[in-house]
Amino acid sequence: MARGIERRKIFWDDKDCSSFLERLALILEETQTQCYAWVLIPNHFHILLRTGATPLSTVMRRLMTGYAVIFNIRHRRSGHLFQNRYKSVVCEEDPYLLELIRYIHLNPLRAKLVEDLNALDKYPWTGHSVLLGNNKNPLVPEIPLSIGEDKSLAEKTVEDVLKYFGKNLKEARRRYRQFVEKGIKQGKRPDLQGGGLVRSAGGDTSVLSPKRKEDRELSDQRVLGSGGFVGAVLQESERLLEKKYKPKRPIEELIEVVAGRLDLKPKLICSGSRQQKIAEARALVAYLAVEETGHSAAEVARHLGVRRVNVLRSAKKGRKIGNKFDDKRTV
Repeated sequence: MARGIERRKIFWDDKDCSSFLERLALILEETQTQCYAWVLIPNHFHILLRTGATPLSTVMRRLMTGYAVIFNIRHRRSGHLFQNRYKSVVCEEDPYLLELIRYIHLNPLRAKLVEDLNALDKYPWTGHSVLLGNNKNPLVPEIPLSIGEDKSLAEKTVEDVLKYFGKNLKEARRRYRQFVEKGIKQGKRPDLQGGGLVRSAGGDTSVLSPKRKEDRELSDQRVLGSGGFVGAVLQESERLLEKKYKPKRPIEELIEVVAGRLDLKPKLICSGSRQQKIAEARALVAYLAVEETGHSAAEVARHLGVRRVNVLRSAKKGRKIGNKFDDKRTV
């Protein structure tokens, strides 16, 4: 969530909203980041994301900085647009995904931007109307899809959400709307604002009494989930921090190793060939370089001779390919 400086408006009209969503759509597709829910309120916005190989900080920096520049030019203003840094909360998916989708999409109703659920069903600046099929999805970017892709990530994400409510599209939309309607009476939800250990203990702050650092960290307000989930997130954060600062294995070396494992010439991996074996080799290099070694997607793209977005897509496929090797750690 990000708010306008001094709680001022960051969306003055429909053109501002469209500009923001066009930028968000392009960034989501390029970084292969899924957006499950979103809403634009005049002075702030909420988005629910599942990040991939591209860090959240990169996604948000590109989104907020780019929009602020365009906004200032359009409205002939200068200076900061947003109030400090965005606020982010890491969420445990199973218990919170649908609750957060509902909560975010009900924002215009709580803010009294619409009168009732019927009006919300058609409100253009939230993902709710998109899930119901009442408005075109503004998060589908107007860029050509990669070879072999028949739908954008935004379209697939809508399908992912509706699958929770039924296999038949009409039935899924009906059940989704019923689910949203039941959330109206809940009003504001302070329980959806982080604080893992306290939250998992039903609000009992006595669980914070121990003075050990690891126990205090389990109350981290940046995490929404059970105590165990909070601990796991903190451990993963430490692992990523260590990976960030350790020496990176050169991409050229990774290409050589993968080529050797798959009995290919290294130059074939960078040739742009669409043969299955070569495409799989590129995907494995992308996965090892981006997710395991910490290279940027742009850097890997330059070595492989492909687009940045293709590197991120390939990294997902490369993870599955890498799991086929029993001794993956030696790759």
